[in-house]
Amino acid sequence: MFEQVVGILFPVFALVIVGFSVGRWLKPDFRPINRINMDTFTPALVFSSLVSMPLDTKQLPLLSASLIAVLLPGVIMLAWCRISGLNFKAWAPPHMFRNSGNLAIPLFTYTFGDTALAPAVLLFVVSACIHISLGLALLSDGNPFKQIVRMPIFLAAVGALTLNLSSIGVWKPLYDATALLGQAAVPVMLLSLGAQMCNMRLSGLRVGVWCTLQSLVTGAISFALIYWLIPLPTMQLQMMVLFTMLPPAVMNYLFAERFNVEPVKVASMVLFGNFFSLLTLPLLLAFALSL
Repeated sequence: MFEQVVGILFPVFALVIVGFSVGRWLKPDFRPINRINMDTFTPALVFSSLVSMPLDTKQLPLLSASLIAVLLPGVIMLAWCRISGLNFKAWAPPHMFRNSGNLAIPLFTYTFGDTALAPAVLLFVVSACIHISLGLALLSDGNPFKQIVRMPIFLAAVGALTLNLSSIGVWKPLYDATALLGQAAVPVMLLSLGAQMCNMRLSGLRVGVWCTLQSLVTGAISFALIYWLIPLPTMQLQMMVLFTMLPPAVMNYLFAERFNVEPVKVASMVLFGNFFSLLTLPLLLAFALSL
């Protein structure tokens, strides 16, 4: 079991370490790279995965599980923030919107093989769509609808699902082109995540540790509810162990900075949460594989 867990996690964390090394010594500006990835590579990955994914009522349990995994931690944090006096807008999103892209997709594919790519992308799309709709609504006072419909990820998902459900075939050279473009998304995600860790500061350690512990608790509650209520195939149930307890997504910091919602604290939650995943993911992975 130990060798299996190491073999799965090593490629993921190796690229994160490369990204950290690049960020440490070369100090490149990853902002335009991240923009290209979010607006080009990732939409291509979403399109090529969803357009060929079998979509029928068999996917409803996974969709239901993903909604619980994203929304239930927000409900739990709403109660906790009222009791503890924490800022809900700052503390809830990192528990709801986890690193389902640049960490989860490669983790799932390395763990379960190529058969896990389509459900992994589906989980990412659900999380991303809720993040750019409900997540923005939580932080802003306006209507985020205009921003949602302009997001390339959203447009790619809608286009792919429309073609898929309409049983309209995609021209193979076009599919091959989007699939090839999408292959760049995952390594760029991991390199960017590693480079972001160069910004960690010890002053945010307490916030990072506290958020990580809370995140594991809210995630465990979500998984327990999914386990008891939703019938999932073994592989998808194993995926939900990891999905419900992933560290926060980097996008949480980007949105917190944009709307000035305690961005320094949110940055500590994101960076230290992803750093501590070096410790938590092997344990979660071992538990998932034992199911």
